[in-house]
Amino acid sequence: MAMEKKYVTQEELKQHNKPGDLWISIQGKVYNVTDWVKTHPGGDIPLLNLAGQDATDAFIAFHPGTAWAHLDQFFTGYYLKDFVVSEVSKDYRKLASEFSKLGLFEKKEHTVVKSLLFVTLLFVGAVYGVLGSNSFFVHMGAGALLGFAWVQVAYLGHDSGHYNMMTSKGFNQLAQILTGNCLTGISIAWWKWTHNAHHIACNSLDYDPDLQHLPFFAVSTSLFKSITSVFYGRELSFDTMAKLCVSYQHYTFYPVMCVGRINLFVQTFLLLFSNRKVPNRALNILGILVFWTWFPLLVSCLPNWTERILFVLVSFVVTSIQHIQFCLNHFSADTYVGPPKGNNWFEKQTAGTIDISCSSWMDWFHGGLQFQLEHHLFPRLPRCHLRKISPLVKDLCKKHDLPYKSFSFYDANVRTIKTLREAAVQARGLIWEAVNTHG
Repeated sequence: MAMEKKYVTQEELKQHNKPGDLWISIQGKVYNVTDWVKTHPGGDIPLLNLAGQDATDAFIAFHPGTAWAHLDQFFTGYYLKDFVVSEVSKDYRKLASEFSKLGLFEKKEHTVVKSLLFVTLLFVGAVYGVLGSNSFFVHMGAGALLGFAWVQVAYLGHDSGHYNMMTSKGFNQLAQILTGNCLTGISIAWWKWTHNAHHIACNSLDYDPDLQHLPFFAVSTSLFKSITSVFYGRELSFDTMAKLCVSYQHYTFYPVMCVGRINLFVQTFLLLFSNRKVPNRALNILGILVFWTWFPLLVSCLPNWTERILFVLVSFVVTSIQHIQFCLNHFSADTYVGPPKGNNWFEKQTAGTIDISCSSWMDWFHGGLQFQLEHHLFPRLPRCHLRKISPLVKDLCKKHDLPYKSFSFYDANVRTIKTLREAAVQARGLIWEAVNTHG
């Protein structure tokens, strides 16, 4: 005789949404992940942000089919009452299932090998330019090559963070440390921590760290209210300094991007030497030490301090192209305040992302991230397939009357500056208001 199913309501599920009491629903079954959050490979942020609600679409997006077998150990015995799947989610899950049957999540083609060879050539060219020539212009060219190598190697690090680009998990982890920590000086642990939060809460002003850049930038006037960052656990203060910086952010955007890499170095150190639990902390620190050994040594081989400073600056400026692209993908998209909702996963990704339209021969330059919506919907999909699935995603958006935003690199820059200018004008108005009020 079959046992009668036990149910919890949506409201009852919502009560289990805090550390020490985390429940989620996946396809109508309720799971207790309170203890699992401590060892979850994707970190605690995704589970904390989606706790107390259905998270089926997010689970499908981030986990391979083999992950389903591990869910039973967390099953509470309860099912979600009045569990309804939207038409958008049905189509999204069907598309994900079709991709899985076609083996697209496992087929990486030769992208990894080609990228590794290209990155190797760029690094060798940069080192040879420094050591093998006395020409100032060759040295500056070497700095540009190094910056471009950092751009390309970051794409590899991004790939390895989303799926196994190597033959095993061990080799993939090694690739992460090598491409992130050793070659770029940016911790893969820091990247995973922030990037997973970004994907889960795409363009949430208080949950997505990729939009929390005060005092320098504010993409929405909602940030003028000094909202609390749930990710960082502190107030994003819109004080006098922030008002001043934001007032001119449409002018300072590109200059700040040129030295934005410094912030990534700082964030890496702040995380690795914090009290927060960091996976493979020792290995991450070792990788960072490797970077801060070879990079200063390479720079020191230049003949004088003028060339050394300019070499570093040139490398940073070239790398800023990538930092700018990351901003183009989200800064002028729709934003919201509050936690992510599991029942509108597809809708939130379409609202919060912008694709960069380009010819197929430029795909290597953008590293697959020009298909930002496709990547957000299917983050485990190797970049070599993103252009192929783009028409299917467009059709799905059209079917459900959802935005599919794609602009040229130039137009995306224009939109981003316009967004920053609109907020800047509002911030400047607040400054003048304060001056008139207080004399």
